[in-house]
Amino acid sequence: MSDIPDELRYAETHEWAHLEADGTVTVGISDHAQKALGDIVFVELAEVGKVFEAGEPAGIVESVKSASDFYAPVGGKVLAVNEELIDTPEFINDSPYEAWILKLQPSNKTDYGNLLDAPAYRAATAD
Repeated sequence: MSDIPDELRYAETHEWAHLEADGTVTVGISDHAQKALGDIVFVELAEVGKVFEAGEPAGIVESVKSASDFYAPVGGKVLAVNEELIDTPEFINDSPYEAWILKLQPSNKTDYGNLLDAPAYRAATAD
């Protein structure tokens, strides 16, 4: 069974989002997603300053099994990317909720509220 922290929100495409106290949103991929991908070997990070719409591809996560797009769960401007993942992409497998991929300044405050809460994501990913 996947770990699904209650304090996060989730996209149907398996990204997690955390609304920070300063209004920014930290984003990564869920435990469910990293288990499905298998051993992650590469992460293509977005450029700082790039603006994404909610649901738009914002990078690629590549594993020994396949390469998958990583989607922006909320629209906004990229403020930071986790450059640690360039050299240690497997950190996502080890700690998917610590291994954030990007931080966004949301452009639409309602995007975050439209994401699934933990109980809804649990139901969506139930085996």
